[in-house]
Amino acid sequence: MEIVDKITDVAAAPQGDMMSTLIFIGAMFAIVYFMMIMPNRKRMKEYRAMLEKLTVGSKILMAGGIYGVVRKIDDKDLEVEIAKGVIVKIPRSAVANIE
Repeated sequence: MEIVDKITDVAAAPQGDMMSTLIFIGAMFAIVYFMMIMPNRKRMKEYRAMLEKLTVGSKILMAGGIYGVVRKIDDKDLEVEIAKGVIVKIPRSAVANIE
């Protein structure tokens, strides 16, 4: 009888360990989600809203650190005047900030 009790005790032990491991993995996933994924989603939502506010004449800062004024807006691109008479075409994603 003792052998059967020991076998059932050994067989039952990993399930308790497995449950705590699953809880630990779930808790780690929740921490990563709330600390990394949610703030990044919020930041991207704010960035998209900023890009929607772009209008002709907006003063912008490009990702490369160059300031300019939006002269033309296409679906995916902008034409930006960076100096008098110098107009460059950039993707919308190159806009870092609107002044």
